[in-house]
Amino acid sequence: MPCPDSRVPRIRKSLAWLSTAVVVSVSATATAQTVDWQTYGSDLAASKYVPLEQINASNVNELQIAWSWETPDNELFRQHDNASAGEYKSTPIMIDDTLYVSTSLGQVAAIDAVSGEQRWVFDTGSWQRGRHPNFNNNHRGVAWWDDGIDGRILMAANDGLLWSINARTGQPDAAFGENGVVDLKLGLGRETRIGLYGAISPPTVINDIIVVGSSISDGPLFQDQLPPGHVRGFDARTGEQRWIFHTIPQGEEAGAETWENGAWRTAGATNVWTTMSADPETGYVYLPTSTPNNDWYGAHRLGDNLYAESLVCLDSATGEVVWHFQTVRHGLWDYDLPAAPNLLDININGEIIKAVAQVSKQGFVFVFDRITGEPVWPIEDRAVPQSNVPGERSSPTQPFPSKPPPFEPQGISDATLIDFTPELREQALALIADVDYGPLYTPPSERGVIIFPGYSGGATWTGAATDPETGVMYVPSFSAPRFVRLRKPESGESDFGYIRDRSFDISGPQGLPLIKPPYARITAIDLNRGEHLWMVPHGEGIRQRLINMGIEDPGPVGSFGRNGPLLTKSLLFVAQLDGSRPLIRSYDKQSGAVLSELDLPLPPMGTPMSYMVNGKQFIVMAIGAGPDTRLIGLSLP
Repeated sequence: MPCPDSRVPRIRKSLAWLSTAVVVSVSATATAQTVDWQTYGSDLAASKYVPLEQINASNVNELQIAWSWETPDNELFRQHDNASAGEYKSTPIMIDDTLYVSTSLGQVAAIDAVSGEQRWVFDTGSWQRGRHPNFNNNHRGVAWWDDGIDGRILMAANDGLLWSINARTGQPDAAFGENGVVDLKLGLGRETRIGLYGAISPPTVINDIIVVGSSISDGPLFQDQLPPGHVRGFDARTGEQRWIFHTIPQGEEAGAETWENGAWRTAGATNVWTTMSADPETGYVYLPTSTPNNDWYGAHRLGDNLYAESLVCLDSATGEVVWHFQTVRHGLWDYDLPAAPNLLDININGEIIKAVAQVSKQGFVFVFDRITGEPVWPIEDRAVPQSNVPGERSSPTQPFPSKPPPFEPQGISDATLIDFTPELREQALALIADVDYGPLYTPPSERGVIIFPGYSGGATWTGAATDPETGVMYVPSFSAPRFVRLRKPESGESDFGYIRDRSFDISGPQGLPLIKPPYARITAIDLNRGEHLWMVPHGEGIRQRLINMGIEDPGPVGSFGRNGPLLTKSLLFVAQLDGSRPLIRSYDKQSGAVLSELDLPLPPMGTPMSYMVNGKQFIVMAIGAGPDTRLIGLSLP
């Protein structure tokens, strides 16, 4: 139930500085008694940066758990046998002295940012209406809109409903949509339903427009089964749809010709399932789009398939395309753009460029002038291996950035295959002798192919952090090959010419990874020069197991996991489940040296965030999964 009004202070009349969040004013905010975390990524630039240094290298070892908030999902699990959820991935926002956060089962809560005490909770009921299209129920956060009085919390839920909730009372805004809710499953041009279409990421709010993407099923068996992933803009006051951008161009629209034989009529997905970024100064919003269905075979959608796997810049007032760049043509590898691009100003040989930097699952960083879309450094078209699957026609070339260098190894070769001992290497070669492998973009086949980096990343939905003072990007990533084999479907099973054989998998020799370490890494990249500053393995990983096998101590080898960065004026923080040990580490931003480790009570799943209230800095993150999920607040004693 909502708490009395007196428990939540009146929201500031105006948050005008939200509109200048692309480049944080460090001098203005670093000395303030209250420093907010305004969006999922701290600001609309997706920087994951906050200009605070109360917690610094000299005292970070004193960091401790100040409070713990048990999510209301835990009670639902105790009461309902049919409640089902995965990892708790949400990152809260903090406005004034209140945290706002979503839960895996679709609840929204307001929490005292100092004590962790719950102020109100609202249940959207999404968990009762079906599960998320691809995974068990999970959610990543909410958005904020300032109405000048109470503020609104915007929640796009797993069941495809968009809610506007009064930040003071915790109740739906009756003036928005139909009693506070808009059904995103309507208005796409095709019928859809829960289980095929939903939302896991917070909307992006820019200049009173709510820009909303979607999460769409990755496993369709029929060509017309999925809706298109069109992106829409809604009025923040009324919920009225202002515009729709067709991620799959329709009819006579520019780009429809890249979906040959009228494939634009039936192709689905090409959605924005992850977060977006925006520049309120220009009114531009930046969309990282995903692969069309199906992910591995495209004879039914021949052509480049614009705007799939593209970075698209839209005018948020109209939904019109300003510029775009397609990072993968006719995608066959599930190389969705996985995270919001980072907006920052960089200095290239004395010239200040308003840049946008997009990390990818392949391990690339694509860097553009965010106003014009011109690449900051040349992007070269290079020939890539071609498909031999009947009916398929893969793109003869793909784009490769000349700078920065990839932050992940790419392709399976002598440079990437495991080689702790000659025997392990020979065993690995024997294991992959009957399948296809080679450089990046080796296509799926009937023999089976090793995709490396795999479709999980490289970079993942947690994205990168950028320092607006230095122009340095920090990218957590992990190295995991994936294995895809195509097969013809049984009669009536599917109308695709080929579908994925999900029984196909390859284990590395003696249960070890197929590739060399590090298996997870953090890379610091100077975007002023397009050069790597340092790379360190993230976590000990299987180091001790390798030593126990008689292998010379390789040092930390990295521990698999999707773990997002938090960047402050002083430090870089990344949490991790390192083997069986849940913890959060701090790193020196200049060298990558580990400065501290703090053990956590449960595995960390959400990207950490930080803020200051009443002159005290906190770090907060989501931990746990299923029936035991919490937020924890860390601070100095």
